[in-house]
Amino acid sequence: MPESLRVAVVGVGYLGRFHAKIYSELDGVELVTVVDSDPERARAVAEEYGCAWTTDASGLPGTVDAVSVVVPTRDHLEVARPLLEAGIHMLLEKPIARTTEEAETLVRVADEAGVLLQIGHVERYNAGVMALAEHVKQPRFIEAHRIGGFPARATDVDVVTDLMIHDIDIILSLVGSPIRSVSAVGLPVITEHVDIANARLEFEDGCIANVTASRVSNQTLRRIRIFEAHSYEALDFVEQKGEVVRAMRHEDKEWPEIVREPIGIEPRKPLDAELADFAAKVRDGGTPLVDGQAGLEALRVAQLINRRVAEWKEQSL
Repeated sequence: MPESLRVAVVGVGYLGRFHAKIYSELDGVELVTVVDSDPERARAVAEEYGCAWTTDASGLPGTVDAVSVVVPTRDHLEVARPLLEAGIHMLLEKPIARTTEEAETLVRVADEAGVLLQIGHVERYNAGVMALAEHVKQPRFIEAHRIGGFPARATDVDVVTDLMIHDIDIILSLVGSPIRSVSAVGLPVITEHVDIANARLEFEDGCIANVTASRVSNQTLRRIRIFEAHSYEALDFVEQKGEVVRAMRHEDKEWPEIVREPIGIEPRKPLDAELADFAAKVRDGGTPLVDGQAGLEALRVAQLINRRVAEWKEQSL
């Protein structure tokens, strides 16, 4: 591999532009090319970050070692597959694909090509989430809320795939047990898709997770609490504050003392951390924090939740 890791960004809209900026500033990384179907946008980003630009990703093989693919989910398979087949390591934005069948294809192609496939579930690189994960031992009950206002960019996707999938991925990583059953409810409010949803996930090891996502609220709430025997951990994503609450028993007291301890969090921008880790894994080897299989499992659960929502709507409305 060359001394500098050569990278490209395919899709430099709102989020892809940030990928380009971060790569242009990473040590040991050279941003070679940006790709976008809009030539004016591609040219503007290239001029801003000092790289080449094109509207066609087919010329990337042989010129780059790794790529971020930040295009609409509907285009993931079409754009990502040939680049993986060409041996290019990839960070593919979440969700991994439109369907589990497309996701399985991408995971298989990456395995056959022997390249790294990382999925952009950026919340796993949230400093609070990473600190929280170090404290969690055996979750018994998890409660997660991801609530906020309506983003105009979300008009073509449901809230489960757009927002709840972040917490699905985090919860799957914390529990580490297969899901036994799923029940869910949800409703469209602004769009023709589901804009608010609640799901109950029951795991084989007995853990239960209650997950709520909404994009029709006038307040912002992003929080997760993990209950274990005689303790729980809590994280506020917005405030980047976490705590561990324990019941400490004393021989001379009838009731345990409730002790609160802050979780030490060193703030860092999650996308910066994600791209730096991707570059390091490409260069040095190792399994990404969120590999293709993890992205596939998160999508599988999200789509199951959407099916349960559809069944509930059919029975109830």
